[in-house]
Amino acid sequence: MKIFNFKKELYVERPLEEVFNFFSRAENLQKVTPPQLQFHILTPLPIEMKTGTIIDYQLKIHHLPFSWRTEITEWDPPHKFTDIQVRGPYRKWIHQHFFEKSGDGTMMKDLLQYAIPGGIFATWINSLLVRKDIESIFRFREKRFREIFNLETR
Repeated sequence: MKIFNFKKELYVERPLEEVFNFFSRAENLQKVTPPQLQFHILTPLPIEMKTGTIIDYQLKIHHLPFSWRTEITEWDPPHKFTDIQVRGPYRKWIHQHFFEKSGDGTMMKDLLQYAIPGGIFATWINSLLVRKDIESIFRFREKRFREIFNLETR
């Protein structure tokens, strides 16, 4: 199984606790997910975020419907948390979120490890579709964070 990696960093001019608090409310994930994914949380809200929390979602990727279940495997407020895919479109999905105080703001770092179906074609499928989709999602997230936290464009 070929593992792909993705890394994204974003500086947010808000205190660490405020930024982490935004992520501690699962319903905020819908606010930072592109509308074309038709992303919906199926688990009843509010969701208590902690190690072991399971969250069910429904979304569409290129108009194909998917159910997605993630588990919070690490919860260390306000510094980091990790979610993994238990069930969904990927063969593997590990998303680590890091939050560090930086000056008057917060440096957010996302580290993503994922694998996709496709066997010997996985690298090709990733470069043509999946990686571009992930980059697009994170560009949208950055735009939404800037709107939500009233940040200037850098």
